Amino acid sequence: MTAISVLDLTPVPEGSTESQALHNTIDLARHVDALGYRRHWLAEHHGIPSVASSSPEVLIGHVAMATERIRVGSGGIMLPNHSSLRIAEEFKVLEALHPGRIDLGIGRAPGTDQLTALAIRRSREALTADDFPNQLGELLAWGGHAEFPAGHPYARIKAIPTDVMLPPVFLLGSSDYSAQSAAVNGLGFAFAAHINPGGAIGALRMYREQFVPGYVERPHAILTLAVIVGEDDEHAAQLASSGHLSMVMLRAGRPGPIPSVETAMRFQPTDPQQRMILEQVKRSMISGGPETVRARVEELMVSSGADELMVTTLVHDHEERKASYTRLAAALDIAVPEPAAAESVPA
Repeated sequence: MTAISVLDLTPVPEGSTESQALHNTIDLARHVDALGYRRHWLAEHHGIPSVASSSPEVLIGHVAMATERIRVGSGGIMLPNHSSLRIAEEFKVLEALHPGRIDLGIGRAPGTDQLTALAIRRSREALTADDFPNQLGELLAWGGHAEFPAGHPYARIKAIPTDVMLPPVFLLGSSDYSAQSAAVNGLGFAFAAHINPGGAIGALRMYREQFVPGYVERPHAILTLAVIVGEDDEHAAQLASSGHLSMVMLRAGRPGPIPSVETAMRFQPTDPQQRMILEQVKRSMISGGPETVRARVEELMVSSGADELMVTTLVHDHEERKASYTRLAAALDIAVPEPAAAESVPA
């Protein structure tokens, strides 16, 4: 049976607040933990009114405390926004406090616009630097899974706690670059098909073909999809309309909280660009009743060869979001697992 996991962007519904969205994330985590989902990953985004996931490392600790079985991690930490030493320390602390239940997903995009990224990184040189491979190497060395090269100036620095190794590390991406980087470093890989629907098959094939045992002994590929499961196809289309309009607004440079279904159902694109964006967004999301979604998801899992499915669900109503995950669990026949044991590799 394919494992199913959650990618949570902590969406902010119209008429609510960012603070409530954070509490909704905790509530969703408890819900999917009880349903038998394998992982609950928290995203990193900055300055986007529709999502409140600005500090996944803080949320991870709270979600882990509020749940019992599910693995909790980042989906992902945008490594260029941070120092590798700081991330190594934070995730070793999380692993020490919640042994065997933490994942570290790493991305290389800023997770925001260029001006906000500049404010985060504090210099134009840091904003334009292309040193992700060096950052990743430092992270793995401080995490206890690699060695610094001889004579490296950081070799004597320790990431505390020193008696804990980094939790399982995954690279996240939506391109061949990320797939290749995960493969040559022997890491798990999560492909963002909700961002690049057409790139999954080729990227996951490249990952498997070029994989070299390293941090893990065998490749582990996660396929991330945007999925909404309604009571039937019509109900799902209504729920999905909020996410569709939210993405149209974001890409048109007018971001805002997730609009209500009532607002979204009244929306009509007024120009060719809006119509093009709306069609692209619809193609990137899978929505329907349980049987419709099951057929589509199973088709994509087989064609991609992924080991695990991760789902992000963007709807206005929090209870409907929980209900969508409930319907997905039933449609794909997942079962409640035993309490988590220590896990050193992404099984």
